[in-house]
Amino acid sequence: MADILVITGLSGAGRSATAAVLEDLGWYVVDNLPTSLVDTIVDLASVPGSEIERLALVAGRQHLELMPKVAAMRASGHQVRVIYLDASDAELIKRYESSRRRHPLDGETSGLLESIQLERRLLEPMKGDCDLVIDTTELNVHQLKSKLVGAFEVSALERLQVSVESFGFKHGLPLDADIVMDVRFLPNPHWEEGLRALTGLDHQVREFVLDREECSSFLLGLVSLLETVLPHYAAEGKSYLTIAIGCTGGHHRSVAVAEEVGRRLRLSGQPVRVSHRDITR
Repeated sequence: MADILVITGLSGAGRSATAAVLEDLGWYVVDNLPTSLVDTIVDLASVPGSEIERLALVAGRQHLELMPKVAAMRASGHQVRVIYLDASDAELIKRYESSRRRHPLDGETSGLLESIQLERRLLEPMKGDCDLVIDTTELNVHQLKSKLVGAFEVSALERLQVSVESFGFKHGLPLDADIVMDVRFLPNPHWEEGLRALTGLDHQVREFVLDREECSSFLLGLVSLLETVLPHYAAEGKSYLTIAIGCTGGHHRSVAVAEEVGRRLRLSGQPVRVSHRDITR
């Protein structure tokens, strides 16, 4: 049976860039695929002796028609995962104006923003059924590649892959977060002269944040909660889970706490990737 990835999401959010990265990672990529040809491509990849072990299908305009196909492929025994690419309206507008390309829904609305918002509304029902949501608003090509490599470097393992991400609330919530925790209740190292220029990766900041009783209690409760719910997410067939931990700017408290949550989950045997969205802002 084939290992299949389906790439969908908003136009301009990075489907072509994702296809190029996956091709570099050794996936056989079929871009802009008409839904009517999905069965044919999957059958070709599944015949005995086929050299296609990992197949990536990039959706064309018929996104909504893909999900019944995904269900059918899974029922046939294929391992199928769906990636949904998202980005903010402002970023999508900037990308379209830079590339001077027309939006696929141009002509059905009165302008670019209206086309983006219409497509977002049309695709929103399927977003929750996807295995991995990637917000590309702040990602360049190299950062996108790093995210994809991290997500699929252990793709043969049939277990939940957890990503813990720090962020700053003043820069907006991560669009791809499944669980969001707010650590702004902790004292802020920003107001300590000797700590302001450091980050949560520095031991001085880690000690300032983690050694407090309120932080210790929070971490104990959070990790206990995660250890309880993660097996149930996996049992429901979820392949990826993003836990976003936020403070004001994303430099100190959220970074230190995210690193500690990742460390404790690894000790329990859970594979975890830790990243820091706003640490360099």
